[in-house]
Amino acid sequence: MVLSLNIQPLTKDAFAPFGDVIEVDGAEIMNINQGTTQRFHNLADVQTLDGGHTLINVFRGQPRLQPIGICLMEHHPLGSQAFVPLQLAPYLVVVAKPGDAPLAQDLVAFQAEADQGVNYHAGVWHHPLLVLQENHDFLVVDRGGPGDNLVEHWFHEDQSPTATLL
Repeated sequence: MVLSLNIQPLTKDAFAPFGDVIEVDGAEIMNINQGTTQRFHNLADVQTLDGGHTLINVFRGQPRLQPIGICLMEHHPLGSQAFVPLQLAPYLVVVAKPGDAPLAQDLVAFQAEADQGVNYHAGVWHHPLLVLQENHDFLVVDRGGPGDNLVEHWFHEDQSPTATLL
């Protein structure tokens, strides 16, 4: 199956069904540290459910061959997962709303700009990292602790969409 995904700009309104866009535009700003620092307050809703705790990690992504074969989607039922780029480079996000395993037609693609992060809410289906440059690092905030917080959905080979990102 060949699926053409139109890549949308990543905006807070468009991404709201899936989570939060992490960016300073429109944020509440506080001056702290004797006025030497601006705090862009409450940019994402970090969720750690069922006795979990917050983890901070660095993920280093590598580009995939085009066209990208979307063979799996994943979600985290016990907590959110945030990705904040550490390099000034855009990247791609493919998501589907929470619920049953997604079908190819449920997928939505976004292009995140270099100054935007994403926070997938608990249960939101998403593709693993889709970077456009080598060694693209992300600060990742997610849930650790007891319980299985990773569910993968592999598309059957004859149903696996090959995404041509337009």
